[in-house]
Amino acid sequence: MARGGRSMDWGFPRWRGYGSSREAVEVRLCDRHGCTEKGDCPAPKSPNSRERWYFCQAHAAEYNRNWDYFQGLDKEEAEQRARAEARDNAGYAEAQHYGWGGSGDGTRSRDEMRALEVLGLEVDAGFEEVKKAWRARAKELHPDVRPGDEAAAKAFQAAQVAYEVLRQAEERREWRG
Repeated sequence: MARGGRSMDWGFPRWRGYGSSREAVEVRLCDRHGCTEKGDCPAPKSPNSRERWYFCQAHAAEYNRNWDYFQGLDKEEAEQRARAEARDNAGYAEAQHYGWGGSGDGTRSRDEMRALEVLGLEVDAGFEEVKKAWRARAKELHPDVRPGDEAAAKAFQAAQVAYEVLRQAEERREWRG
């Protein structure tokens, strides 16, 4: 017969019910007005600020979709900051072939977006469209077609570099499968 103050689990705490002696857990709610979901995704309230919003997954995605890192900077400052970050993060550049290294929605890197802009294509252009646009630009700007035209020669070189960037990106995508 057991005494009144003694536990009946005989030293094996797992015999008790799970969570039977737990305290209530405090859950932080999403900071979006009217949302009652769990807010576990921190987001900065302003650039270079330690203060954070805490959003649920859906509102964090909405917040990030509208976030502009370079907001409030003029073009020169934005380019300078982008160069500094590229320099500081150069060690991570080799991870781009894993798919999560690119910017935006992950399908195109910033270099690919610039290359598409040089060729005058939309963001969702396929590689066949890239080839057609590059051939058209090459026929229009080739130094043999426009001898002595420096502007055309520079534009032709830019189109060549843009095509090479997009070709290598396409090869990486095919290699990854």
